[in-house]
Amino acid sequence: MNPVLFHLAFPVTDIEQAKEYYGNGLGCEIGRESRNAVILNLYGNQLVAHLTQETITPQRGIYPRHFGLVFTAEADWEAMLSHVQQKQLTFYQEPRLRFPDEITEHRTFFLQDPFSNLMEFKFYRHTEAIFGSRESAAVGDRA
Repeated sequence: MNPVLFHLAFPVTDIEQAKEYYGNGLGCEIGRESRNAVILNLYGNQLVAHLTQETITPQRGIYPRHFGLVFTAEADWEAMLSHVQQKQLTFYQEPRLRFPDEITEHRTFFLQDPFSNLMEFKFYRHTEAIFGSRESAAVGDRA
């Protein structure tokens, strides 16, 4: 099977501000654009920021909606963390360790873009927890 890429479209209220945040801030390569949308390359995945005139209401907490990356090398996760700290991007949740000493243990942080979109960047200690470990019921940490 040939490589398959992930695609995500999300709302923004200002294309230039989206390009600044995702391009200069997060480090995405800027692709095609129109006055209503811009394509962004986030680690080989296609994000498309679409202009909306609707009010974007911030959600309370990280659920039910966020997107992000799962790093397979801890050094890459640490490099991303250093990058966003240097760029002074807004953390929604500071870096932390979730589910310590469990199969689902992972390092994570959440960012919030200027349009209230939440992004998670994480590294699992045990790679089998990314898709497997069905014996564990730990998915998210809501009650």
